[in-house]
Amino acid sequence: MRITTWNVNSIKQRLPHLLGFLDEAKPDVVCLQELKCQDESFPRAEVEAAGYAVETLGQKAYNGVALLVRSPLALSEIRRGLPGDEEDVQARYIEALIGGEDLAPVRVASIYLPNGNPVDSPKYPYKLAFLERLRRHARALAEVEIPVVLAGDYNVIPEPEDAADPEAWRSDALFLAPSRAAFRALLAEGYTDAIRACDPRDGLYTFWDYQAGCWPRNQGIRIDHLLLSPQAADRLISASVQKHLRGLDKPSDHVPVTVELART
Repeated sequence: MRITTWNVNSIKQRLPHLLGFLDEAKPDVVCLQELKCQDESFPRAEVEAAGYAVETLGQKAYNGVALLVRSPLALSEIRRGLPGDEEDVQARYIEALIGGEDLAPVRVASIYLPNGNPVDSPKYPYKLAFLERLRRHARALAEVEIPVVLAGDYNVIPEPEDAADPEAWRSDALFLAPSRAAFRALLAEGYTDAIRACDPRDGLYTFWDYQAGCWPRNQGIRIDHLLLSPQAADRLISASVQKHLRGLDKPSDHVPVTVELART
């Protein structure tokens, strides 16, 4: 079972890239972030024609998350929005139980964590509060003992080796000590960072800024993660970064990250 996370940075602009990826890689589940469109504007017909069922949580011009599931798999028990703050209306979290005749059920979430910059604004406390809500929800999900995959753009650089130039990020919300501590708290709930479980090497990045020639100079950072509950980690086969998609014409500044789990 292949599960991919990808911040597409506008689904309308990146639709040809997405359809090409679906045809090339044939992932079973795709977690999309930063759709930048409302639900009714999502290109549902095109994605369904590619063989995928779609569930979205959209927002005009900003944020937005989606789950795509390849037939014959099916989604159920869909949750839109992260629990813990009824006043939070930002479209940053969607979750569903995914299963099929030959697949033990897996609960998958697509997450678009707040950036948090500037750090001296309300955006940073919101980021930390979101991370704490996610930690509490991750604990509750793990207690059910159904495999869980929390996938998305976390906007957190976990360790210095996850940035080509760590010093450049020292005062950024993505790399501040409280952000990294909150990410470690998620792992402490029993979750596994799938990429690091499979590949401990430096230089594994998932995001390259559009500015200052970051892509050709490989000045990247790793902020897109798939965290696996113990039951999901037991089924982990591989994890990989589809770096080549950053070299497409008019790409997203993020690339897909994929894990493969045993189906049972």
